[in-house]
Amino acid sequence: MSIVQKAGRFAPSPSGDMHIGNLRTATLAWIWARQTGRNFVIRIEDIDRVKPGAAERQLADLKTIGITWDQEPLFQSTRHSAHLAAIETLNSKGLLFECFCSRKEIAEASSAPHSRPGFYPGTCAQLSAAERAEKRAILAAVGRKPALRLRPQVAEWTVQDELFGEVTEQIDQVVLQRGDGTLAYNLVVVVDDAWQQVDQVVRADDLLFSAPAQSYIAHELGYAPFTYAHVPLVLAPSGARLAKRDGAVTLQDLLAQGWSVSQVVSKISASLGYEASNLMELLEIFDRQDFIRKPWVFTPPTS
Repeated sequence: MSIVQKAGRFAPSPSGDMHIGNLRTATLAWIWARQTGRNFVIRIEDIDRVKPGAAERQLADLKTIGITWDQEPLFQSTRHSAHLAAIETLNSKGLLFECFCSRKEIAEASSAPHSRPGFYPGTCAQLSAAERAEKRAILAAVGRKPALRLRPQVAEWTVQDELFGEVTEQIDQVVLQRGDGTLAYNLVVVVDDAWQQVDQVVRADDLLFSAPAQSYIAHELGYAPFTYAHVPLVLAPSGARLAKRDGAVTLQDLLAQGWSVSQVVSKISASLGYEASNLMELLEIFDRQDFIRKPWVFTPPTS
């Protein structure tokens, strides 16, 4: 009987070139996997925003700084049938409901007193069959369909994070399939992680509070629990999350400014509290429980 090799992963969206913050998160995910004896896999999350050529450039940049992976990169768009099957499974368990709300209606209801900011206010969760049929017909008349939202059977869920410890959060009634048929991130990320044998999720800490809902969805789909490590973000000098609008922040930008690849890796290493000019050096000396945990403020070079 063969033993299934578990994995860690990095899963960029091909909406443009990755910046040094993305490369730093990819580096940490790679180190976590390698130090814990896991495979490391890449998934291109291309079911939403896609910029032509971006995926190829992203893969090239990862290779350039020394990141290696153990399977051919998975393109999420090839997994549509599996995502639909997961929707059917959840629906058969009574865990989905149709949502007819517009974004404006949700925003207005979410801002009402006693509503949790950013959470769906539950407007369509308790509609009768007749009410759903009426609203379905109204949408159909203008060529639209309802979205499908999660109907959680528990109020909250707990995950274990290597850096934050036990994290318990209320589970939102998140959209799992949009009205245009697009499958949502909170569903597909879980389905594809399970299929790629990923049991270790290392990603930026702005996604920490979505982990319990995703873990709950995994539980309802019959998947084994994931372990998490949510690592610090990289910020611009303004204090906002680093973005390509902040200047020379992509690998190609930095190389064009005269930086070498080893300088880029050294910067990433120094931001974590280590001195290393290549990723194999960093892999050898990095301590997953002893590195700089505060956000890194990156100041782009100027010409």
